[in-house]
Parts: sequence; structure tokens; C-alpha cells
Amino acid sequence: MVVAIDGPAGVGKSSIARMIAKQCNFYYLNSGSFYRAYTYLALLKDVDPLDFEAVLRVAKSTQLFIVNEHIHIDGTDVEGFLHTHEVDKVVAQVSSYPPLRSYINEQLRAISKGMDVIVEGRDITTVVFPDANLKCYFDAKPEVRAKRRFDQNPDGPDYETVLAQILKRDEIDLQKKVGALQIAKDALYIDTSYLTMVQVCEKVLSAIFALKGEVNR
Repeated sequence: MVVAIDGPAGVGKSSIARMIAKQCNFYYLNSGSFYRAYTYLALLKDVDPLDFEAVLRVAKSTQLFIVNEHIHIDGTDVEGFLHTHEVDKVVAQVSSYPPLRSYINEQLRAISKGMDVIVEGRDITTVVFPDANLKCYFDAKPEVRAKRRFDQNPDGPDYETVLAQILKRDEIDLQKKVGALQIAKDALYIDTSYLTMVQVCEKVLSAIFALKGEVNR
């Protein structure tokens, strides 16, 4: 079974997907971590992350694995380096490069084959898994998303900067030539602005259990 979740930055996709994965014993995949990992690797190797062809060459020359929900590259756990300011600044542009998106999409499909997975990102329901058993789209007001991000890291950029980053990321995600952020027609739409993570989780779990009930009839 494939449960696919899309939505803009800061809506709680990762936290909620992890909660659901634990409750349902599903394998958890975060497509954004792949883009962050290859962006980090390019920076580590002194490759210009905006030289997209060079980033793709770096990606194809390494081995990426997921161990206990952590990204490992060539045997090294790099999860702790994926959310630095340096990566945050350029990952949206890196993720807009169509050949890299295609390469990562192939990896996501290969990992998910024959498994119960919950996978989240920006184009999971529309491009990567258009035939997913359950599609969800999480949304929230930009101001709410910025406040969440700011509260997670109060020692980082101020609220106004975080809001500007959120709006810029939304603009890039919505305008991508390939893999743009869209709401799938058959997606379960959930506005998370004023819901707790538990409340959102319950809505998705109800949909999963309903689907499993149909399959078992």
C-alpha cells in the first residue's frame, strides 16, 4: 500500500507521516531528504549547487541508502547535516532541476516496490505515485507555517525572514516546470492551520483504515 502526502513547506508533512508510519508499521520516505542529501554532498565536495548538471553527476556517483529513517551516503549517516542554513538556501533551486527529479523519483519507486510505504514531498501524489492507494494534500496559511518554523528554531532567522523564505519556496514549488506543487484531484485535502498533529493524523488514519477495510471485504 502506498500513502502519498503532498503540500508546501511547514504544514507538518514529515512529523505526521512519521507518526502514521509508526502506527501502521509502514516504511517512511521523505523525498525532500534526497534533494537535501545531494545538495549537502555538492557543498561538501565544493561543487556549485546551482550547477545542476554537476550536482546530478555527484548524485549518480554515490550510493544513497536509508537506515532507520536516516539518509546514509557511501556508508556515512548525513541526516544531521541536511537542514543547515547553507542547504536551506539552495535546495529549492536544486530540486527544480528535471533530470535530478527524475533520478530521485526512480529511487523512490524502487525503494517502495512491494512495500507498505508512506511517502511525502511536493509532487508525490501527481508525479511519483499517481496511482497511490491514498493521496493526501496538507495545507496551511503561510503565516502559520512560518510561525511553526520559527518556533522550531528560535535562535535562527527572525520570523519575518522565515516568512519570506516560506513565500519564496512556495513560489519556486508552484512554478517548477516539472514536479510543480499541485493538488491531485482525488487527494484528501486537509488544512492543518488550526489542527494539532494528532488531529491530522487521525484523519489520515481513518482514510487508511477505510481503504484496508475495502480491500479485506
